[in-house]
Amino acid sequence: MDYTEEKIKEIVKAQRAFFRTGITLDTDWRLMQLKRLKVQMSLYEKEITDALYEDLGRSEAEAFFCDIGTVILEINEMIHGLKRWTRPELLYSGLTCFPSLFTKVYHKPYGVSLIISPFNFPFTLTFGVLAASIAGGNTAVIKTSSKTPHCTDVMIKMLGEIYPEEYITLVDGDHDVADMCLEQPFDKIFYTGSPDVAKHVMAKAAENLTPVALELGGETGNWCVVRKDADLKDAARKIAFFKLCNSGQICININQVAVAEEVAEDFIGELAAAFTKQIGEDALENPEYPRIISGPAYYKCADEADEYRDRIIFGGKGDPVRLRYQPTIIYPVGIDEPIVKHELFSPLLPVVPFPDAEVDRLMDIIADREHGLALYLFTKDIRWANKVMETQQFGGGCINEVCLHMMVKGAPFGGTGHSGMGAYHGKWGFREFTHPCTVLRGHTRFNLPLREHPYSGRENAYKMKMLRIFER
Repeated sequence: MDYTEEKIKEIVKAQRAFFRTGITLDTDWRLMQLKRLKVQMSLYEKEITDALYEDLGRSEAEAFFCDIGTVILEINEMIHGLKRWTRPELLYSGLTCFPSLFTKVYHKPYGVSLIISPFNFPFTLTFGVLAASIAGGNTAVIKTSSKTPHCTDVMIKMLGEIYPEEYITLVDGDHDVADMCLEQPFDKIFYTGSPDVAKHVMAKAAENLTPVALELGGETGNWCVVRKDADLKDAARKIAFFKLCNSGQICININQVAVAEEVAEDFIGELAAAFTKQIGEDALENPEYPRIISGPAYYKCADEADEYRDRIIFGGKGDPVRLRYQPTIIYPVGIDEPIVKHELFSPLLPVVPFPDAEVDRLMDIIADREHGLALYLFTKDIRWANKVMETQQFGGGCINEVCLHMMVKGAPFGGTGHSGMGAYHGKWGFREFTHPCTVLRGHTRFNLPLREHPYSGRENAYKMKMLRIFER
């Protein structure tokens, strides 16, 4: 469909009218909408898998693991917890508020939400966020990526079968359509993508004072640190798996690995062996290996690899017709080289050697750069690792593991600084799409005179004494 600014405006107006009917406030009604979305994920499993293959070259296993099953798990958590989350919190009002004894905090929906999702996990990063919006009691306008047209077509069918347009609607198109959406006075905006575009989203949201949640990859990418005492084989196996997933096009993927120079050669040998074991001698010929999303993204990856051609020790070949590029190890790379100062979003993996005794200086350098969305540490020194995790600024991470932190039930997922703001998944998604509203119930009898003038004069001196007793 060709969208105009007037059409977008009509959609938002209709959704605002629908929200004001109050139907989305009912918890049982929200649960029904979540269950409908869950059923659609199962009914459309084949269509989703086929669309992910057409747009991203994803295998059936990766499609289910990363997009289908993940969405179902997210919806399940919403269904199981929603009745608890929507209950008003009851607080003791305190002596200062006497004769009011109790105050309620309601978790109220924002209203009409805008969800702008990216190409790399079309269903997870659209329907996972949508589930949070539904759980919060909002309506939603969804703008998907123009880079994944097959996935968008499937989503339009899925949503159109179960939701009216005045409740949930998906608009497709390019950046112009996204800008048309951003011109509208939404009540909540959730954007997943790059920091540069996020600045534009925030600027447009500021015009309407619309609260924004941002899930970004981070300006300088996510670091993985492998110390000399790490289990190198285990670290290599996990890092290789994650870098192969979606050809590295993941916001929490490893951008670069810093390896203790004492074990760097051994680690690289294990990493190359892990890549080969998991994807074969030539990833380009393995049907399970995904492709890069577009021609420009492919050539950006290939051109950057060519800049470091003399240091490529594994991989380094691509197929511009099929938009595939091998997982590629680049070694050695200095801590200040350009390739480790920006997010790659590709199968390139620079390896930065460092003296293990200077690991704290390495962490200081990382801390001085923009905050990543993830941090991964491989070491047997758990005390050191815990200290780093407590003091470093980043979205979330793992010790002796990769990526699994985002799959933990009840745990938030989000970034900080250039890797985003806000958090979601489970209860945290419900919180992101609701705002707390405090309501105190007063009484007409037994009200204290402390909240009345005058306060001066001998006969009113007791008021100040009582205030000092109550407010301490």
